[in-house]
Amino acid sequence: MKRALVTGGSGGIGAAICRRLAADGHHVIVHANRHVDRAETLVAEIVAAGGSAEAIAFDVSERAASAAAIERLLEAGSIQILVNNAGIHADAVFPGMSGEQWQSVLDVSLNGFFNVTQPLSLPMIRTRWGRIINITSVAGLAGNRGQVNYSAAKGALHAATKSLALEVASRGITVNAVAPGIIDTDMSAGAFDAEAVRKLVPMQRAGRPDEVAELVAFLASDKAAYISGQIISINGAML
Repeated sequence: MKRALVTGGSGGIGAAICRRLAADGHHVIVHANRHVDRAETLVAEIVAAGGSAEAIAFDVSERAASAAAIERLLEAGSIQILVNNAGIHADAVFPGMSGEQWQSVLDVSLNGFFNVTQPLSLPMIRTRWGRIINITSVAGLAGNRGQVNYSAAKGALHAATKSLALEVASRGITVNAVAPGIIDTDMSAGAFDAEAVRKLVPMQRAGRPDEVAELVAFLASDKAAYISGQIISINGAML
């Protein structure tokens, strides 16, 4: 049984990924920061369905806290699947964006990637098998008004994905990014009404979290062993 850590696992897309990885027989570590109760509820659901899971809470933007939490996790064995899904929005047009809005988004999405992935990389290399999957966004490919900070963070993750993939390819580790478009979650509900979705998405609907989870599960499997360094969009033909 492989162990999988999903950051931001208590959110809409993260929860769907956790459920899907658990269904594939992995032990899933559901990460949360503020919403630990949601993570624990999800763990109970997975276990009730016959899966294996546990919850963990730490702030991915805090390097020391992340390192300490990961050190505790590694005491129980290696983590061979990592899904970097944690992210936040702090939207504002750029001339009115505060330094705090800029920094907070980069701290979670980009620095969080480093704080979690870097301490897991060497243990993963030692096992000579690993899957690192970064959940990014269509905003990192095409940009989006009012999201210069978010687009910058996700675009940087795309570059990091490609570079890290080159470094670890010979060790049986793949690194890919999944870039969702408009997905039907609580986070997107307030930003896009049905009419906006019809105008923006050629398929004229929002994607479902389970559709993103299916792609992540494939990339985490042995079947995807020759796919690495890729940015895979799932956006209903928006791009």
